[in-house]
Amino acid sequence: MPQIYAAHVNQGDLHADPAQEAALPEFERIRAELHRPARTSLFRRTPKPPKGLYLWGGVGRGKSMLMDMFVESLEGLPVRRVHFHAFMQDVHTALHQARARGEADAITPVAKGMAKGLRLLALDEMQITDITDAMIVGRLFEALFAAGVVVVTTGNRHPEDLYKDGLNRQIFLPFIDLLKDRMVVHELVSPRDYRQGLLEGSQVYFSPADASARAEIERIWQDLTGGEGAPLTLHVKGREVEVPAFCNGVARASFHELCGRMLGAADYLAIADAVRVLLLEDIPCLGRSNFNEAKRFVTLIDALYEARVRLVCSAAAPPEMLYLEGEGSFEFERTASRLREMQAEDWGLRDAS
Repeated sequence: MPQIYAAHVNQGDLHADPAQEAALPEFERIRAELHRPARTSLFRRTPKPPKGLYLWGGVGRGKSMLMDMFVESLEGLPVRRVHFHAFMQDVHTALHQARARGEADAITPVAKGMAKGLRLLALDEMQITDITDAMIVGRLFEALFAAGVVVVTTGNRHPEDLYKDGLNRQIFLPFIDLLKDRMVVHELVSPRDYRQGLLEGSQVYFSPADASARAEIERIWQDLTGGEGAPLTLHVKGREVEVPAFCNGVARASFHELCGRMLGAADYLAIADAVRVLLLEDIPCLGRSNFNEAKRFVTLIDALYEARVRLVCSAAAPPEMLYLEGEGSFEFERTASRLREMQAEDWGLRDAS
């Protein structure tokens, strides 16, 4: 792993980062253990799996990049690399299928199926925001660990802060203890947000929302994700909320897809917690004819603002000209001000956790 990282630096693909380099020994420890041949005999048991890794730190510090590099170094081993929200989406689907088969305890067969033949599970951006997920992950991870699966995960928060202030959080606390027992917790302390750097100096608000704006949004999407993306389903209070395109913390959707549907504050808070950059396209002029959509848009912007999410958008008019008349136009002045503030180059860096 250190040699692979150094090669990327020498090729100019990466800038050497002391914080990233400090995390490399943990990845190398796991890589070496996983590649060590299993020694089995009548008198010797298979070696105990190595401890996993919980890598946490501020957004855009290179956690996902290091994980991808690590997974690539495990060529030949059965590995699954997936974003945490997509993983939980698969878990919920499998649980539903197990219950439909009449399984009394659905988690056991689901965990067994996921662990079959798997040596390492790489989960990107672990976040727990839903009580249902909080109740599932503890038993699921316990079963995965018992099956010998090594888990490596990234997150923006220390394990102690997962599901912080969540409903019935006491039932989640044993899972935190399990993580700390079966994984090395390592903080990636870097002053630089590399994802933010990709947008540094770039225009992030495009008006009008014409072909030129669409081309610029597409260019930014390609720069941030390589053009890759898949729908992301979030579970919010027993409902499913879908974001049309998502990749490594970057999401893309149209105004209609997020504000034309019957979504509320809890939905937008879940979206804001799941993404670090949102590309929002085709914001129309707002007024009496689309009053409900306008109210949802205000709520969405408030959620993104409070979560320090980087917003890239295309709109029919500048922020101050989006909502000129009708009920709610006066209140929209705060939203317009926030839209202006969110265009600043250092947005998302200030007070970032």
